[in-house]
Amino acid sequence: MSWWQDAVCYELYPRAFADSDGDGIGDLAGAAERLEHVAELGADAVWITPFYPSPLADGGYDISDHTGVAADLGTDADFDRLVARAHALGLKLIVDLVPNHTSDRHPWFRQALKAGPGSPERARYLFRPGRGPAGQLPPNDWQSAFGGPAWTRVADGEWYCHLHAPEQPDLDWRNPEVRSAFAGILRHWLDRGVDGFRVDVAHALFKAEGLPDAGPGQHTDPLRNHLMPYYDQEELHPLYREWRALLDTRPAPPGAVPPTQRVMVAEAAVFDPARLARYTRPDEMHQAFNFAFLEAPWDAVALRRVIDSSLAAPGGGPVTWLLSSHDAVRPVTRLGSAARARAAALLMLALPGSAYLYQGEELGLPQADIPDDRIRDPLWERSGRTDRGRDGSRVPLPWSGEHPPYGFTTAGPDDTWLPQPDGWAPHTVAAQTQDPDSTLALYRAALRLRRAHPAPDPTAPPHWYSAPGDDHLAFRRSTLTCVVNLGERPLRWTGLGLTGRPVLASGPTDGDRLPPDTALWLADAPAAPHHERDSHDRPR
Repeated sequence: MSWWQDAVCYELYPRAFADSDGDGIGDLAGAAERLEHVAELGADAVWITPFYPSPLADGGYDISDHTGVAADLGTDADFDRLVARAHALGLKLIVDLVPNHTSDRHPWFRQALKAGPGSPERARYLFRPGRGPAGQLPPNDWQSAFGGPAWTRVADGEWYCHLHAPEQPDLDWRNPEVRSAFAGILRHWLDRGVDGFRVDVAHALFKAEGLPDAGPGQHTDPLRNHLMPYYDQEELHPLYREWRALLDTRPAPPGAVPPTQRVMVAEAAVFDPARLARYTRPDEMHQAFNFAFLEAPWDAVALRRVIDSSLAAPGGGPVTWLLSSHDAVRPVTRLGSAARARAAALLMLALPGSAYLYQGEELGLPQADIPDDRIRDPLWERSGRTDRGRDGSRVPLPWSGEHPPYGFTTAGPDDTWLPQPDGWAPHTVAAQTQDPDSTLALYRAALRLRRAHPAPDPTAPPHWYSAPGDDHLAFRRSTLTCVVNLGERPLRWTGLGLTGRPVLASGPTDGDRLPPDTALWLADAPAAPHHERDSHDRPR
């Protein structure tokens, strides 16, 4: 079994992870210094979000140099030290690849504006004449994911496409120069020692020929995504086969951690499991985020439906599960309580396949409330200040201490990348390390047990003890059994026909009665001898 098939990967948002130089912004050196936290958690890999030069119109996803390092995050040498540190700790390092768009300050886009209509420079992007007698209307009805039209007009009258912010012009992936340039970007980072790529908006690179109108219902029905003229086009798959071949054949650099197989994970907002599985066919991506699971409500029937349909999708390989990301409301807030978030974590980590954790999830952080004058997310302004955006999940991590900045930086609390709430002292890594009942202790115990009880086949559906209509979920993963009570009354788990002895619970239990919003793991055999067992592994 390849390392990635049942791996746990930790998403690291560098500006909010750890600051090494006291400017209030997390950086690569700070990430390297604190990376032992991820190793101690028990993760197998780290995915680091964009650290490239960027004007920060969209949190670093508007990139002006895809092979550079942002000056406020460090240097090329800092990146190399981060790779070396990750490998020394036994962690793989995955970086973000953002191929759909560039920054409007990228040299290519500046050249395109200067060169004018019909030029080879403009052909790298999706420039089009407008509609209407004077071209005063956008070329079609496409809407930006951040609100408003997906088109902006330039001084000479042409319009350019941007599925996100106007500062993020979309590239034309039918242009051979674009394709060639990104193959070079992949080779650049592979030669620097990375173990793989998370491909941003992997479903949107190619737009339908002729750029037809999308019609009503844009962004309202997730299952309609594959019908959108800017989503899920067939031309994506030959491109990803080319990239897969590059990853499979590129020699590993000295010092890479064996096994050296590199991976690609798709951020593909495709909610039909059968269509999503096409991205992870054997010669394409290795993984694709399962957003249907992330967005499912706290409901046994809905979660069972998502789990079954995800695992039943033909030919797609192991499923990749996640509960949170830098784009999502944190589970504690989204699901309604810390108890539910803890139970959801045990549910996810017991499922066959791989799992992605987002920094702060292991601390049980709630979504932070950002003051109006500190919001950075472009959704805020693009929505007419009605959508507060994603900044509440991008607040710097609390490491230690009683008050902001909680050991994140030596800068003052008003000088951090985003402001941290008062009252987070119990959430710090230092405080939770001392508490055997903390969320951090739960995650550390869960990852130890998961490693000790691997699923021999990460593509095999679990054996269900619960029925599709039950208000609880109970299933078996190899020698580990998971039961989650999503009902309103205590559940007597001994009557479900489960095997094994209790080894971990997400919250207090009462004998064989599992309270609502609580998950329990049972194991058939003791954990592997090379993993120390401690009090954190006992049900609470």
